[in-house]
Amino acid sequence: MEDREVILDIQNLRTTFNTQEGLVHAVNGISYQLHAGETIGVVGESGCGKSVSMLSVLRLLEIPPAAIKADSINFKGENLLDFPDHEMRKIRGSKIAMIFQDPMTSLNPVLTIGFQIKEPLKLHLGMDGEAAENRAGELLKLVGIPDADSRLADYPHQFSGGMRQRAMIAIALACNPTLLIADEPTTALDVTIQAQLVELVKELQDKLGMALIWITHDLGVVAGLAERVIVMYAGFVVEDAPVDSLYEDPRHPYTFALLKSLPKLHEKPGEQLETIEGLPPDLLELPAGCPFVPRCAFVKDKCRTENPGLEEISLDHKIACWVDIKTGELR
Repeated sequence: MEDREVILDIQNLRTTFNTQEGLVHAVNGISYQLHAGETIGVVGESGCGKSVSMLSVLRLLEIPPAAIKADSINFKGENLLDFPDHEMRKIRGSKIAMIFQDPMTSLNPVLTIGFQIKEPLKLHLGMDGEAAENRAGELLKLVGIPDADSRLADYPHQFSGGMRQRAMIAIALACNPTLLIADEPTTALDVTIQAQLVELVKELQDKLGMALIWITHDLGVVAGLAERVIVMYAGFVVEDAPVDSLYEDPRHPYTFALLKSLPKLHEKPGEQLETIEGLPPDLLELPAGCPFVPRCAFVKDKCRTENPGLEEISLDHKIACWVDIKTGELR
């Protein structure tokens, strides 16, 4: 990995929301790097800060009520926090693209699919109408939509859910981005279509050489897609490891519990899945110690009073935990 250029370097990102109930601490000091062409899976329960962290990087949150702070968010050597809004608009959609969770709310229902693919081509690449039309047809073909040229005149409601998501991918890829962020893009789709879309994104990534951040709560998807996995809990990164290390040797109690809750091929009929009891903490009032304490099977007194930082325990494998779950003792 060292020989690949670092294209995204997030240092100590914190995002809060000022609400009527109080200050919501959505992202709480996360740091990681992404290399050129690398695929990272970001996993965790709903509300753990996965999507908000990426929306913060792209500065797509309304300020206020949101407040985004970080030591730096460097993209290809430039700190995105220093960019004025008009410069960020040039980066979004051209150098960094995002596929959103629900294509029905992400696509404009009163504009044709062709118009929505051509818009970034004209805006970012300066293409004229004919060139943009031709490129839009090529992009729809690239993402596997039959009769692509004739479908450019169709509206989002004339596409199925899977086809709408393919159209979203076409829009995201229009300007050959360096980084593609996929925010749970298969959640609303059936399992067969999910598998097709994951395979499609993998093929396109190999073909175009872009880096990929795939946000999901589905550890099964990540296993076949990512090189590295970042596990988030209550707005913190609790484990960051190569995909094989994470599945073979999870070292944080939360990751360990998540993997135990997955169905296994060798399970006997009728065998119950293990669950993680309890709920994540209230992000209005974070505990003094580790946020996973109320649900953790390995908790010690130190865990209740001090929240551990992310530390490397073996090559490229980092965890935020005081306990060695193999021995059950403090590290």
